[in-house]
Amino acid sequence: MNHHQLEKDIEHLEHVIARISSEDRIPLSYWRGRLERVSRANLVPAQAQRVRRLNEALSALEHRERESLRSQARG
Repeated sequence: MNHHQLEKDIEHLEHVIARISSEDRIPLSYWRGRLERVSRANLVPAQAQRVRRLNEALSALEHRERESLRSQARG
């Protein structure tokens, strides 16, 4: 992945992950896959830090989704 495409992908993920929820049409698993692909690229330190923040934000969303599903299952 070239530098410009990588930067565009990170910017897009920053924009989307700041605004999504588990109720959106596109499942969180899709965004997890996109983030994992970006994570495998050769990142400069600043990009790696941004990707870590994205991972933390997405992990928090995934955690809330799991908790919501557990709560619904209980009743």
